[in-house]
Amino acid sequence: MKNKVKIKNKRFLFLILFLFSTSLISLKTLKKVNIQDIRISGGESLSKNDVVNNSSLKFPIRLLFIKTYFLEKELKQNLSLKNVSVSRQLFPFGLKVEIITRIPIAYGERILDDKKILGFIDKDGVFISKQNSEEIDLGRLTIKVFGWKEKFKKILSEIFSDLENYEFEIIKITFSPNGFVTVEEKDLNTIYLGFNPNLINNQLQIINNLKNEFKRNNFSEKIDNIDLTDPNKPKIKVFKP
Repeated sequence: MKNKVKIKNKRFLFLILFLFSTSLISLKTLKKVNIQDIRISGGESLSKNDVVNNSSLKFPIRLLFIKTYFLEKELKQNLSLKNVSVSRQLFPFGLKVEIITRIPIAYGERILDDKKILGFIDKDGVFISKQNSEEIDLGRLTIKVFGWKEKFKKILSEIFSDLENYEFEIIKITFSPNGFVTVEEKDLNTIYLGFNPNLINNQLQIINNLKNEFKRNNFSEKIDNIDLTDPNKPKIKVFKP
């Protein structure tokens, strides 16, 4: 009989604790979040104001009403982040934002609403505005990209990837407004690649072969430009004295 009473008392106590904790959690989730309740990890160059200014959040806002998935998409897009995770927290109370930034490997320039915007490009071909980039050693950036657009990310990514396997050294990549690609190599100078992104891997291999061939044969002529718009019929123009 005593055991039954003890069991009932434990169940009752458990029920009271459960109801209390549930009520506490409910009250916490309905509590309003302010900007000071944001905690950022990673992305040392980004502040709480950057999170607010690059999202649709309007403070104060109840913790329960924050759509974390939507907020992650906004921040990733607007701040050119590699990844971002947003989670609601009760203890300590607030919003936790974990950030992985992108690493620049080239200077970048894009035109947006007729305005020139300077920044950087990462290995995936993603444009990073100057204010959203980490502090980096600018001396190690040897490539400049002009005319960046969202649709050129894939071709840039392929070029950067192939550069790791080849011996030539590209110092400039230019996209015309209609998508014509021109690159500049340290020794081969201007190289026309044209409009077809499907040819890029073949074209880069030809550039590498040409560079190696010229080295082996001590090619002394100063190259003006190389036309690889048709990889099957490369055209080389040299300076004439």
